[in-house]
Amino acid sequence: MSNPNAMEAVLHQTRQLLARPDNNFGWSHWNSIEEALREFDALAEQLQAGDKSRERELELLFAPTGSIQEVSLSSGWGEEFLDLAARFDALIKGG
Repeated sequence: MSNPNAMEAVLHQTRQLLARPDNNFGWSHWNSIEEALREFDALAEQLQAGDKSRERELELLFAPTGSIQEVSLSSGWGEEFLDLAARFDALIKGG
């Protein structure tokens, strides 16, 4: 990851969106906001600590039709997600 500060910003902004109390998790693999944040936080913390062993799991959350996109579409922040996903993808690939 070439720019850890930029990745930290993407992860922080994504978490803020996932933490919105009116989110709909019905189409995601999560059953609740608590479950979503618990998984996301664990994966984000590992990545930020330099542990890439579960990086692929985080990539899948940001992928098209991944759980974050499903929540974003059913909760009204789909456009914001697309921007975050594009930034995440570029950073994870070293850009």
